[in-house]
Amino acid sequence: LQLLHSRGTASLPGFENLTMGYNKYLRPYFGGEPVQIAMSLDIASISSISESDMDYIATISLRQYWTDPHLVFHGNESFTLDARLLELLWVPDTYIVVSKRSFLHDVTVGNRLLRLFSNSTVLYALRITTTVACNMDLSKYPMDTQTWLSWPQCSQPVLLRGYDESDVTFLWLRGNDSVQGLEGLQLSQYRLERYHTLVSRSSYPRLILQFELRRNVLYFILETYVPSTLLVMLSWVSFWITLDSVPARTCIGVTTVPSMTTLMIGSRSSLSKTSCFIKAIDVYLGVCFSFIFGAFVEYAVAHYTSSQKCAAKVPGPANELTEEMEEVNITNILNNSITSYKQKISFTSIEISSDNVNCSDLTMKSHEKIKCVLRNKMHRIIGYFTIQNPGNVDHYSKLLFPLFFMVINMFYWAYYLYF
Repeated sequence: LQLLHSRGTASLPGFENLTMGYNKYLRPYFGGEPVQIAMSLDIASISSISESDMDYIATISLRQYWTDPHLVFHGNESFTLDARLLELLWVPDTYIVVSKRSFLHDVTVGNRLLRLFSNSTVLYALRITTTVACNMDLSKYPMDTQTWLSWPQCSQPVLLRGYDESDVTFLWLRGNDSVQGLEGLQLSQYRLERYHTLVSRSSYPRLILQFELRRNVLYFILETYVPSTLLVMLSWVSFWITLDSVPARTCIGVTTVPSMTTLMIGSRSSLSKTSCFIKAIDVYLGVCFSFIFGAFVEYAVAHYTSSQKCAAKVPGPANELTEEMEEVNITNILNNSITSYKQKISFTSIEISSDNVNCSDLTMKSHEKIKCVLRNKMHRIIGYFTIQNPGNVDHYSKLLFPLFFMVINMFYWAYYLYF
């Protein structure tokens, strides 16, 4: 047995005398009051916060204090023992409940400390790195806000494996001050908002360290939001290009649509492939894609109506819609022969040369009057949706597309940042 470090001036007690008759398989105060274990943490680092695996890696120094009446000695204030002597003493089998995997640091030797105090207090400290599961609500990713547990909330419960409340009780050594190192942490995509310690009142003793992280949205604004917004604005350039410049306007559409698709795929590359719920960034990218696709469709509509209007000005045989519309311009009914004057009708501008047929003609039968009334109403309805001037499509699009995009952005940012 080797003594590593001592403080005080009196002679050191023999460790053999302290452990004489000592039973490491029985907890202190066995058969009596429960053992109180006070705990404190030093957090060296938190890294590799993964949304896909929903976990993070933490390196911590865990310190546990308890009293063991069998280890009382006089004289020295405290002395430190070789950590290998732990095999001769009772120590609590503390573990992290939601840990996926952990390991004890062993460079250059196992990073464990055992210190005995003259008042029978035992300090057991160790340095570990653990991968801790952390359930995240990513519905507002990358702005991650919730109710009072705003932002990804990761708790780190510490539990005793084989004892209940009648044998062992847990408590934090100094409340929130029992946790050190969180204030100085520097994380790549997060910042620490607040943290607090909890003591769980259940059948088994449990301590909980709960800390709240808020994602730095500036990174995602520069990486995703700004490029997608610029692509939407680029699609609006086509509204200022003339309708007959087919290659120029088509090139803008076939460039912005694939670029937007690439952004949407890239935004999900760092997340779990099984994440089926819609996130805030998916909503924004979906809106941007809709505006880009809408600008592409707008040109198709404007170009088609323009070509139809030009075709209607060229002399040639009149277009035929339906037999009922041909009968609208009835000019004469002689005996059983019907001659119809077929008016030129363009697909985009449906106009009846004469006024609506007088459906109150006494010579009409009742079913003919009903058909006449319905036909007149149909013509008026179609007239509301006809495009008289194809140039107005681009003119209105210059105003409506930016206006609607700005309104949607206002609602989007207000909802995800403040609600």
